[in-house]
Amino acid sequence: MRVAGTVCILLSAIAATQASTLPEGHGRLETEKLCQGCHDIAQSVSLRQDRNGWAATLTKMVGLGVKATDAELLTLVEYLAKHYPAEELPPVDVNSARAIELESRLSLRRSEAAAILRYRKEHGAFRSLAELLAVPGIDAAKIEARRHRLVFR
Repeated sequence: MRVAGTVCILLSAIAATQASTLPEGHGRLETEKLCQGCHDIAQSVSLRQDRNGWAATLTKMVGLGVKATDAELLTLVEYLAKHYPAEELPPVDVNSARAIELESRLSLRRSEAAAILRYRKEHGAFRSLAELLAVPGIDAAKIEARRHRLVFR
């Protein structure tokens, strides 16, 4: 019984520590409720995105099974965009970027990022936008719209 009580106290302290990492404000409780189920809070907010980026991320999470109302999702988007805004980021080097960078910075699906990495591994470094657009399984229009974010080093 004593060990179980200690474990409960420890788990409560961990939850309180994670919760305290989020700034006060409208949407904090919803963020804790919806994000902590699958992610560490620090991991959830580490990407720092603009409003559209956060909306895309939450849409992806809903597709993966997160249960939330439209009102909760809107509250999360507003909270996250306010407290974890996008920072000025350097361009994405498609020849060294990890999958998570391709997904988050170019708004790609996981399968598209994986296709780029697989192609890069099999064919070597990309030398141009045209080569990147030739990767099977990617949305070329999505890449084309974000071409200003890309470099080929």
